[in-house]
Amino acid sequence: MHGETDLSRRAMAGRTSFNPDITPYHKFGLLDCDENYRIGLLVPMCGSAGLWGPSCIASAEVAQAELNSGDGILGKQVEFILVDAAIESEDTLYRTVHEMIEQNEIDAIVGMHISAVRQQLAKVVRGRVPYVYTPLYEGGEKSPGVFAIGETPTDQLLPALRTVSDRHRVKNWALIGNDYVWPRASNSLARQSIRAMGGNVTFEQYTPFGEDRTEQLLGELAARDVDGVLISFVGQDAVDFNRAFGAMSLDRKMVRLSCAIEENGLLAIGEENSKRLYASASYFSVLDTPANNSFKERYHNQHGERAPTLNALGQSLYEGVHFLAELTGRTEPDQEFVPGRTVLKYRSAREARYISNTVKTMPIYLARADGYKFSIVEKL
Repeated sequence: MHGETDLSRRAMAGRTSFNPDITPYHKFGLLDCDENYRIGLLVPMCGSAGLWGPSCIASAEVAQAELNSGDGILGKQVEFILVDAAIESEDTLYRTVHEMIEQNEIDAIVGMHISAVRQQLAKVVRGRVPYVYTPLYEGGEKSPGVFAIGETPTDQLLPALRTVSDRHRVKNWALIGNDYVWPRASNSLARQSIRAMGGNVTFEQYTPFGEDRTEQLLGELAARDVDGVLISFVGQDAVDFNRAFGAMSLDRKMVRLSCAIEENGLLAIGEENSKRLYASASYFSVLDTPANNSFKERYHNQHGERAPTLNALGQSLYEGVHFLAELTGRTEPDQEFVPGRTVLKYRSAREARYISNTVKTMPIYLARADGYKFSIVEKL
């Protein structure tokens, strides 16, 4: 998608590639005199995860406006170069990102996309520019120069699983989702937790993106001894599954839990199909906190009342841009961020803090679908 952007003004002289093994973290950023600090903004714009795109871009633009009203990043105005990071676009995505880095068209990456894309992109980026990965994920990211700032299953999924099991006396769980690393890795932990609680996993199934097996899955679910369903479908696949689930009135028999259904997905699922549906996340748009109320005011002042619906995945891009600004802005040796040893504070609507890809501090909430919005049940 960057082909339409005029990048002919890039200056090649004096540039060096970022290598986290030899370069201090506070040295991130431009070494030439280009006017703007260019961020490759990687967001899914089509396919199953495409429904997240508008809110992600709109949230990132709020951070961009806030930074550009001040000193930007390293004294330069922040410019986004939007790239479609949907897995359906991966044939061109990795080549595009490689060429952008090689030709000095971007200075950093901030991405909100699925883990399968992140794993391949990390091999392409190879630490040449800082890469901030913003959404929830399965954990364990150790690639050089990749900063994973989102929730992981230990903090997000397992407490929610215990709480829902207790509230609804769930003993027999079904684990259903898309066939890639996040659902499989998360469900591996879920199985251990369910067994430790004295429960059982009586059904487990994974489906490729965009492949409609809903009728078959729901038929098998209805025939099994299942009290609860842990749903790890993404985007439109989650919408389609839950619409059909509600249409069959399976909510009368089973409670649902997801870590990836957010406000846009809930709107698409519909009130009649979202009964006894829970979600766990560190951010919901209904949060009544000073940080979120301030963020929502700025968001709607910039985009209007008809702006894309706020949600955890969109807000993560807002955080990701500010995380990058804080990371790159540490220009003094005594400010240097050392992963695992110091705390990186950055502007966040959920008041998150980063220590390493493994250690982060952020609130986690359990919410229940309440018509077309979520209602917070409790802080986990």
